[in-house]
Amino acid sequence: MVKTIINQVASKDDISLVEMLASKIWHEHYRPIIGREQVVYMLSKYQTTPAIKRQIQDGANYHLMFEQSHPVGYFSYHYEDNSLFLSKIYVAKEVRGKGIGRKALDFIIEQAKRQSATVIRLTVNKFNSATIDAYEKLGFQRVDSVIKDIGGGFVMDDYVMEKSIIEKAV
Repeated sequence: MVKTIINQVASKDDISLVEMLASKIWHEHYRPIIGREQVVYMLSKYQTTPAIKRQIQDGANYHLMFEQSHPVGYFSYHYEDNSLFLSKIYVAKEVRGKGIGRKALDFIIEQAKRQSATVIRLTVNKFNSATIDAYEKLGFQRVDSVIKDIGGGFVMDDYVMEKSIIEKAV
């Protein structure tokens, strides 16, 4: 059985590893969806070492995921009122479908409950159908759609999805 390890990003080396994973994963996954130019723009705006440091200083929680000792992905979240906003969750192509994203979501749910959050919210590109399907299988529902201008002549055209984490009484 493969062991997934989740570690909080805590050092400059960790941040550099996130930047490297972001470049690899985003180019392989998003180029067919949003094109090379927007991938390059978004990486430079949101996933460079200075950008990640700034996000952490502003309250983002970044975590790395490892399969054994091999880095295979990362995620980031922050709290908004009574919800946890899952800003990023990315798993390397070669290990998708092995339950790593599910283990990360279980971890995220536990963190949300510790902060008394009642819902996990995220946005996902409307044309990212495989990821939308995966989120729906994990209990997320589409609740809205948004188009956000991110500069550089680009927009994010996303669905807003939510998953309730309130324990239902039996």
